[in-house]
Amino acid sequence: MIDNLSWVTAYPELLLLAMACVITLLDLSVKTPQRGATYVLTLLTLGAVAWLHAVYALGGESIMGFGGMIVSDPMGHWLKCFAALAVMVTLVYGRSYGAQRDMLRGGEWFSLSLFALLGMFVMISGHNFLVIYLGLELLTLSSYALVALKRDDGTATEAAMKYFVLGALASGFLLYGLSMLYGATGSLDIAEVVKAVAAGTERHQVLVFGLVFIVAGLAFKLGVVPFHMWVPDVYHGAPTSITLMIGGAPKLAAFAIVIRLLVEGLLPLAVDWQQMLAVLSVVSLLVGNLAAIAQTNLKRMLAFSTIAQMGFMLLGLLAGVVDGQGGNMANAYSASMFYIITYVLTTLGTFGVILLLARKGFESEEITDLAGLNARSPLYAGVMAICMFSLAGVPPLVGFYAKLSVLQALIASSHAGYIGLAVFAVMMSLIGAFYYLRVVKVMYFDAPAQTAAIEAGADVRAVLSVNGALVLVLGIVPGGLMALCGQAIAVLLR
Repeated sequence: MIDNLSWVTAYPELLLLAMACVITLLDLSVKTPQRGATYVLTLLTLGAVAWLHAVYALGGESIMGFGGMIVSDPMGHWLKCFAALAVMVTLVYGRSYGAQRDMLRGGEWFSLSLFALLGMFVMISGHNFLVIYLGLELLTLSSYALVALKRDDGTATEAAMKYFVLGALASGFLLYGLSMLYGATGSLDIAEVVKAVAAGTERHQVLVFGLVFIVAGLAFKLGVVPFHMWVPDVYHGAPTSITLMIGGAPKLAAFAIVIRLLVEGLLPLAVDWQQMLAVLSVVSLLVGNLAAIAQTNLKRMLAFSTIAQMGFMLLGLLAGVVDGQGGNMANAYSASMFYIITYVLTTLGTFGVILLLARKGFESEEITDLAGLNARSPLYAGVMAICMFSLAGVPPLVGFYAKLSVLQALIASSHAGYIGLAVFAVMMSLIGAFYYLRVVKVMYFDAPAQTAAIEAGADVRAVLSVNGALVLVLGIVPGGLMALCGQAIAVLLR
């Protein structure tokens, strides 16, 4: 691992920070309702940042900077690359929606999105407790403001307040847990913490006590049961474009800090945190899938679906260390990384269709609003159907391979408990298939509820088509993305 190359580790972040400030200032002179110049400059910035991270990731080096507080490694760069692309796609899908609802009148949507992405980057790169926490706060504060961006909407304001109160509570949990780790090991640096834990020089009871609070804080950021209370209300109450901003790219950053804190920092305590994650994953799969069946609002259904999907992703993290042996770590953690990336890809397509169907004065939030969509637009109905089938885990779509890779990691552990969890996950997926297939049934077999023409810009149509195609193609030929995840995790574990 190369050290003392501090600025090299932060070039993309510095570019993003500089451009976020420049775009904020330049937007003051933009007067058009659609904020065309701001929009184009933001997309160019995100494209450049994503390209830089892809180049760094392909280099395959792991570099420490700023006294070990920042790490630049392939896993981090790929997650940041995909996060930048996810934010770019979100802005493409949501621009027209925001303009119709007067959310672009000040350009804050673009600026706050860039600062939220910067927070994700800091979280993903952090190799020190304080750095990770600072990134987390930058992301969450930007997210609170984004949820409340539709100033005259009481529902959005209520969602922002709920998000703020529960988010502050979760941040307190995480900060308290990190302080316990500092008290037990005497260091804020992840590398020093893992050395102290491995050497047995820490105060073990304080360490485990802190671990409980850390897992609770991480569970809130992932939105898993029992720390899921904010997910349905915020997904439903926030403007749909902001819902996608919260439900997409931040999941990649949340996955990264789970890996940084639990795998890199507390791997010797894997037996303890794996038991906690096992409980979280089981109850999330159960509650998420059962609650989603009862929903008639599409955004609330997708919120409970997210809870179940995050529970499934956590299953991959359970199978890394079995009976004190870490031989299955690369397989298990790469499966979870693959799962979270493909989940974000599918979520983008799902909300892209919802945003496309919304128009001024009409949100397209109810499942019945999709009735007869195939008769109105076979293309958009096909994209939505592909995304629903993928979330349900139907072959040959990418969601099927993502679920299969996690189940293979569980079964490869040869542990009876983990094999039982795999069987339980399959049963929950069968239950979950009901509410996904219900959406497809409404689109293809119900009479159209709306007759208004579906209007979309060329950029939206092109990106949505590519999005749907990727969900299909990556399911048929998943080897490239899976190998990329495997190589990134292998470098991390060296």
